[in-house]
Amino acid sequence: MKKMLKQLTLAAPRGFCAGVDRAVRIVEVALEKFGKPVYVRHEIVHNKTVVDGLAAKGAIFVKELDEVPKGAPVVFSAHGVSRAVVAAADERRMIAVDATCPLVTKVHIEARRHADNNRHLLFIGHSGHPEVEGTMGQVNADQVTLIETVEDARMVQPPEYSNLAFATQTTLSVDDTAEIISVLQFRFPDITGPRGEDICYATTNRQKAVKDIAGDVDLMLVIGASNSSNSQRLVEVAKQAGAADAVLIADKDAIAWERADKADHIGLSAGASAPESLVQDVIQALADRYDLTVTEHGHIRETVNFKVPSILTQ
Repeated sequence: MKKMLKQLTLAAPRGFCAGVDRAVRIVEVALEKFGKPVYVRHEIVHNKTVVDGLAAKGAIFVKELDEVPKGAPVVFSAHGVSRAVVAAADERRMIAVDATCPLVTKVHIEARRHADNNRHLLFIGHSGHPEVEGTMGQVNADQVTLIETVEDARMVQPPEYSNLAFATQTTLSVDDTAEIISVLQFRFPDITGPRGEDICYATTNRQKAVKDIAGDVDLMLVIGASNSSNSQRLVEVAKQAGAADAVLIADKDAIAWERADKADHIGLSAGASAPESLVQDVIQALADRYDLTVTEHGHIRETVNFKVPSILTQ
């Protein structure tokens, strides 16, 4: 039977960012330094393949620190943790290894600086996301208000007479966040913003790469976990930028074949916590089914590299 002709365009850059790569290396180096097991609070990054691979090497993933023996090595995930979690680890005399992405740590420092300067922080992010919990947990509860939507920005009533600042989660939609910030700046002209963008370079680059090809494809496949904020945003961006259809898939086994069969031109990207091996698996699965022509679109070259914490190199 003759295979259907399909065009596949790969978005570049895609997949692992420097913060995710560093977090994975931290767990691997911690296992080498301390031996098995090394405990990790929450998923080190939001990807089952990555988590399962580290678990096979001896990492044990836990929800909270009370599941970790006192004095044991524990790694904080790339999303960051609150001051309360750091204090609890100190109290239990754990060997704490911080895998928080340095770009998230930058936002933590901003939040604490605003609190020190008596500014009430309007934090733009998604409720329940670990990064949001970690950043909001840098200050007292009465010093920060979560803003999730444009409507929140229109309706929020900060404490009276307070000086205001805003900061954002690093993995949001660039365009949606700009709209929220615009509303806040219109309502509160004196609000203080970050010294640079809070949305990280990798989020911005991956969204731009998807935008650049979305209008030409019938279906955009985005590889990523359902709890990955940056992966979910890529699907949204693809639809907003003109893709006829867009869907999030965990791996090759989750390919929506009925939708793929109807698409002459397929786009493919991956969230910042999805390894390139998953991308190659999807390409191979498509090639097995279709007569596939593969091209790559994108010219941004990422050279960012983050070092592991000194506790692992001493």
